[in-house]
Amino acid sequence: MNKVYYIMGVSGSGKSTIGKLLSKELKIPFFDGDDFHSANNIQKMSEGIPLTDDDRQSWLQTLNDLAVEQSTKNSCVIVCSALKQKYRDILNTNLTSKTIWIHLVGSFDLIQKRVQRRADHFMPTALLQSQFDILEKDANAIEISVDLSPQKIIDIIKNQHHD
Repeated sequence: MNKVYYIMGVSGSGKSTIGKLLSKELKIPFFDGDDFHSANNIQKMSEGIPLTDDDRQSWLQTLNDLAVEQSTKNSCVIVCSALKQKYRDILNTNLTSKTIWIHLVGSFDLIQKRVQRRADHFMPTALLQSQFDILEKDANAIEISVDLSPQKIIDIIKNQHHD
């Protein structure tokens, strides 16, 4: 059965790094949610303005459509912040494949340092606190500390969720 691996967490938690590694390891397609934001959303974030639920609606729907389409052909890895349960509910809509949620967690200080080191990302460090503020944990997600090495994180995911 095909699976959709959703990797969630605040900006700077390592979603793209882990997603690409998992995709390579499992030999399945990788999709970065950031690549599907509208120009308007990217502009708002670039200006330090947090996105509203309305801003995120079409983005989440696009990612859900992608997951549904991909899961008919293959398993896949999709990374996106998915900070609220209602966002995850949208991402899971109409999916008949198994979904596996992986939540990368770390302290504000550690993740802030990571975000400050990124030169090529549209989201300024100032928006990080707003992400921590709205983050709702997912009881069904496996939580993995970003203090671990990327390979250790991949090993945990594979050991717990790969048949």
